[in-house]
Amino acid sequence: MQAFTVVDSLLIPFDRANVDTDAIIPKQFLKTIERQGLGKFLFFDWRYRNGDLLDPNPDFVLNDPQLQGAQVLLAQQNFGCGSSREHAPWALADYGIRAVIAPSFADIFANNCVQNGILLISLEQAQIDALFAATQRTPLRVHIDLAAQELRSDDGQHYAFTIAPGAKHKLLHGLDDIQMTLAHAAAIRDYEAQRQREMPWLFREVHHG
Repeated sequence: MQAFTVVDSLLIPFDRANVDTDAIIPKQFLKTIERQGLGKFLFFDWRYRNGDLLDPNPDFVLNDPQLQGAQVLLAQQNFGCGSSREHAPWALADYGIRAVIAPSFADIFANNCVQNGILLISLEQAQIDALFAATQRTPLRVHIDLAAQELRSDDGQHYAFTIAPGAKHKLLHGLDDIQMTLAHAAAIRDYEAQRQREMPWLFREVHHG
C-alpha cells in the first residue's frame, strides 16, 4: 500500500451529500477482485453520458480539463454511505485520489479507505463551505501534511484535523491490517513453536481407520 505523508494537489469540488458507494462504483463493476482498472469507472453514471466511456459528461467535475491529475476530493456530508463494497475505495485509489475532505463519512467506507491508503479528513461544515467557495473563484491547491495533521490552501486557509492514531500509523507507513500482522511474524512463529513444545498433543495427526 502506498504510504501517505504529504500531498500537494488541486481540489476536486464535488458538491454532493450522501454519495453512496453504488454511485462511487456501480454494481456492474463488482465482478472483479482486482484493485487495478476500476478508476475509469469511478462515478460512472455521472461521469459519462448514456453509459458510454467514450462520451464523457462535460458538466461533471472529474471531466474538467483543469482538474486532470488532481488527487484530493472535496465533498459533502455522509460520503461513502450505502453498501460496504471495498471496490469504492479501490476505484478512488486507482483513479489517483489520495484524500477526501468532507464533513462526515460512513463508518465502513472510512475503514476501507484506511486499508487502501486513502486519507479521510473531516472538517466542520463552515470550513467545508469556505473551501467550496474558494473553488468557485479559481482552481484551489491544497497542501496536506499527515504527520502534522494540517491542511493549508493557497488562498490562506489553514485547518488542523484529527485522525485515530492507529489509522495515522497505517497511512504514514503504508500498512494494511495484513501487513501490520506480518510485521509480528517472528513473534507469531515463536509463539506457535512454544505451543507445540508445551502441548504437543494439539499438533499430532489424527488417523481414522
